[in-house]
Amino acid sequence: MENVTQIRPLSDALGAEVVEIDLSQPLDNAVKVALTEAWNRYSVLVFRNQQLKPDEFLHFSKYFGDLEVHVLNQYLHREYPEILIVSNVLEGGRNIGIPDAGLYWHTDLSYMAAPSRGSILYAIEVPKSNGRTLGNTIWASTAAAYEALTIDTKRQISGMKATFSLSGRFEKVAEDEKADTELTIDQRNRAPDVIHPVVRTHPVTNRKCIFVNELHTSDIVGLPQAESRALLAELQEHTIQTEFVYRHSWLPGDVVMWDNVATQHIAMHDYSLPQRRLMHRTTLTGDLPY
Repeated sequence: MENVTQIRPLSDALGAEVVEIDLSQPLDNAVKVALTEAWNRYSVLVFRNQQLKPDEFLHFSKYFGDLEVHVLNQYLHREYPEILIVSNVLEGGRNIGIPDAGLYWHTDLSYMAAPSRGSILYAIEVPKSNGRTLGNTIWASTAAAYEALTIDTKRQISGMKATFSLSGRFEKVAEDEKADTELTIDQRNRAPDVIHPVVRTHPVTNRKCIFVNELHTSDIVGLPQAESRALLAELQEHTIQTEFVYRHSWLPGDVVMWDNVATQHIAMHDYSLPQRRLMHRTTLTGDLPY
């Protein structure tokens, strides 16, 4: 296959579109190297106009590392368990995929002992209304956000640790009466609460990144509850400022891969059935944060 011909930046802080590439075809080593370098540089890569069978999607995903089998196993692809289904579509009265994915700002699997290195999402069906695409996703650069902190704030949060919780995620969603299901005992056992640094170092670029997020972080270790909540809210508000974000308007056939160390994201839930959203996601395994 020919080398990647063009990588087009999409915003100042993060995001780039990879032009003229067919992900259903095998990628040669030069292309894989170029994509990996672009991913580490831009944090979010967009590939338009793709037509991928599940096995082709998996083959592409595995170029970048080993794949997770998600703890929420009720939403896994029946034939390909490394594919997580993200969807509001119902079959037999039950959701075939995660219907409330991305309700809040978060980093995928940050509640695991070894959080995900990255995620890849393939759009099969995208909701629309009056010709307007719904269900946009917004990514924020946690690296750019950290670099823009004041020296005093950087000193304040240096060395701090925070609690990350999958159970807390479900409790937060349930408070808004949007919960689709509850965690099983096995799922709770597979994902107990964990402690991670508030500031994480990227394993490739060595950039420091704000790692706490709105959905999965429950508290900062050692701080009184009110002080912890205030600091988490301050860091979150800072991270999602306009100059640090890229907003993606989905089209069927889009593939977007992102860095779960250097970003966090949120999905707009501005649609409902009969407007259908169906996407396949793979998740790359990661390392212990430091």
